[in-house]
Amino acid sequence: MSRLLTTDVVEARERLAYWNEAVSDTYVRLDTTAPGRDVVGEIRADSLATLELSRVTATAQHVRRTPSLIAAAAEDYFLVSIQTRGAGAVVQDGRAAVLAPGDFALYDSTRPYELRFDGEFQQYVLMLPGPTLRSQLRRAPELTARAVHGSRGAGHLMIEMIRTLADDIGVLEPAAAAAVAQSVEHIVVAGLSSLAPSAPVREPELAARREQIKTCARARLRDPGLTVAAIAAALHTSVSTLHRAFAGEPCSIAEWVWAQRLDAVRADLCDPALRHRTISDIAFSWGFVDASHFSRAFKARFGCTAREVRQAGSTTNWRSDRSR
Repeated sequence: MSRLLTTDVVEARERLAYWNEAVSDTYVRLDTTAPGRDVVGEIRADSLATLELSRVTATAQHVRRTPSLIAAAAEDYFLVSIQTRGAGAVVQDGRAAVLAPGDFALYDSTRPYELRFDGEFQQYVLMLPGPTLRSQLRRAPELTARAVHGSRGAGHLMIEMIRTLADDIGVLEPAAAAAVAQSVEHIVVAGLSSLAPSAPVREPELAARREQIKTCARARLRDPGLTVAAIAAALHTSVSTLHRAFAGEPCSIAEWVWAQRLDAVRADLCDPALRHRTISDIAFSWGFVDASHFSRAFKARFGCTAREVRQAGSTTNWRSDRSR
């Protein structure tokens, strides 16, 4: 269900304060200034499994995520601004990405950033839990505030997918929503990976070994006894050989296995056909053996609880009630 926040509901003298509260409620704690201390705009926000999509249409403004705001609220998200009208700039980590319509750029809520809009603009904003994206991206801090252009490749796919998704988000079934959310994450990762400095050429056998490890692990994800040592034994090799194959990856083998299991649980929680099963039952069916440990890991990866994900398909935006 969409949430609409608009300055149309307040008097002119209250618009900037209202807007500052609106952007802080929808995203993370922010400080907004505007020419003449006035801003006119609206935010339409939706949740899609653990991904959040919003459309911002507004007048000129300057938005800051400051160290003091970060200290006041430990909010760990990656945000992606996808420009659709006007121009904008994302500033973080000593870089500035200037965005024209169709371009997108990444920024990290755990470090200071600025968003600059000198005139009227519109953009879509994606919010993804920080741990989710870090597990998929090498050198994530090197990719913030760098523009991915929408004229070709992943940038072009992103803008087309987001426009279609914005039109259909209200009618997607929960299971389909989870699949689409994962596809959007993959497009974001593909676009950002194209910006990364070229990694040293790896020997073909290392890449083949890494895929062999993943294939073996996928086949046994439901086995609570799956460990790195068990994978090594199944492949008749040493644990150190496995770790060497994963060197330079965004996460270790054990972390990758956990991420795969958590993604599988999330998909099952969004499947209406499995609503008769308890959350613990689903978690245990994917190899987890401790409910408390699972709950902490799920919250860390997706930024919300398993119960909130299950309820998201039939209730309002779960972040609308979050503590700030």
